[in-house]
Amino acid sequence: MAEDGVFTEAWVREFARSVAACESELTALDQLAGDGDFGVNLRSGLVAAVGVLDRGTADGRAAVPRRPRAAHEPLRVLATAFLDEVGGTSGPLFGLLFQELAAAARADGPRLTTHALAVGTGRGLAAIRRVGGAAPGDKTLLDALHPAVLALAACPAPTPPVRALDRASVTAWDGVRRTAGRSARRGRASYLGERAAGVPDPGAVGVALFLTTAVRPVTVLAPFLKAAGAPVSGRP
Repeated sequence: MAEDGVFTEAWVREFARSVAACESELTALDQLAGDGDFGVNLRSGLVAAVGVLDRGTADGRAAVPRRPRAAHEPLRVLATAFLDEVGGTSGPLFGLLFQELAAAARADGPRLTTHALAVGTGRGLAAIRRVGGAAPGDKTLLDALHPAVLALAACPAPTPPVRALDRASVTAWDGVRRTAGRSARRGRASYLGERAAGVPDPGAVGVALFLTTAVRPVTVLAPFLKAAGAPVSGRP
């Protein structure tokens, strides 16, 4: 498989399809441990990004050339959509992650590499920590992103990106599982006390979902949330 712009565009589109399929579950989860708008915000950013990809023509700062595309270009479109179009707390933070991924992919050349994934997610982690002030263990999206960064960094350079992303997605869901047993120290969940006990962090779920959709579609979150101990089962 050539992990070029065709691959990253398919990744963005699969992420969008999966979020659309899981929006009600993401909303139910965020109603238990957040503002209840996470699913809507995540989907709105992806709708904006897919719209630009569909047009495939110059569109101001979100311009993306027609194929053949370099791997970083669809990721840049994704970053721009989240940084410019998505409100709430998590939208801009996801935008920073996508922005750093796009920058690292661009630096490595037209095809996505495991090295670029490790560098991009690592810089995304640092940027989110710098802006949001959270740390791994605070029950935020970092609890899924941090183990994923470590997994990607541990992959030898020849590891195919798809295999590296598969490993990263497994560790990210492990991180989601751990958030269910933690007390939140950041975000709205930190004000909910025991009401948020046993509920995985929605942002961490979003990170795991993003990494997983590079490898396979996700049509329901229930199996993942059940494994994480979440008191939500299927669609509300």
